[in-house]
Amino acid sequence: MMRVLVTGVHGQLGHDIVEECTRRKIKAIGVDIEEMDITCASQVENIIRQSKVDAVIHCAAFTAVDKAEDEVELCGLVNKTGTENIVHVCQSLDIPIMYFSTDYVFDGTGDTPWMEYGKRAPLNVYGLTKYEGELAVESYPKHFIIRISWVFGVNGNNFIKTMLRLGKEKGRVSVVYDQIGSPTYTEDLSKLVVDMIQTDAYGTYHASNQGYCSWYEFACEIFKQAHLNVEVTPVSSLEFVTKAKRPKNSRMNQTALDDHGFHRLPDWQDALHRYLEKL
Repeated sequence: MMRVLVTGVHGQLGHDIVEECTRRKIKAIGVDIEEMDITCASQVENIIRQSKVDAVIHCAAFTAVDKAEDEVELCGLVNKTGTENIVHVCQSLDIPIMYFSTDYVFDGTGDTPWMEYGKRAPLNVYGLTKYEGELAVESYPKHFIIRISWVFGVNGNNFIKTMLRLGKEKGRVSVVYDQIGSPTYTEDLSKLVVDMIQTDAYGTYHASNQGYCSWYEFACEIFKQAHLNVEVTPVSSLEFVTKAKRPKNSRMNQTALDDHGFHRLPDWQDALHRYLEKL
């Protein structure tokens, strides 16, 4: 039986990966900060060695994008140093690491989808620290880097839950129309992750659900599928000011999945439908 260590098990993705591993008879050891503080190198070393795992699936991250602008040191400690600590142990044990990154490593210019090995130029602290995490992972050949965007899952907070709450409370929302990307359903992604971790098809992948939309279009579809009558007003990024600058173009090319024989995730509208049913 394969054994994997999954960090960030309390998050949306870590939770679903452990569930999917269990379904497939893979022993998943889920840890979060209480069991293994990834910023503590000795703790990381002890836990991974004691676990006797065949791979590490690293989901833990500092993901509060606006908060990161104020907590630069902590964000770097988690996303860069924490990842370096895990890479170091994986390398010493000669086991693969799978790292989840983000569309935020790109600067969001233009309107063509970003290639897997395209130029990285993050706009904000969160994106920079995830990029630094990527560099740490790339230093070790046995790695998978999976970039994802606009993540939603049952376990935790996300855009869909926020829209449903605000829609019911206020009956109207304002949402940006000039940031384009693809939602990612963690239940769909976890199936791909478990397929991938059982191979040696190392490299960098983009793996969100199929199709592109703006946050405005995403919100409209959420209310339509949830049968909620909510007034959605489109606003520009200039009107909707946030502490951290967001990329406008988060479209990601996914040919690496095809090249290695992996299935792409279903359309985002289909994923939303299944997610709302589950909620």
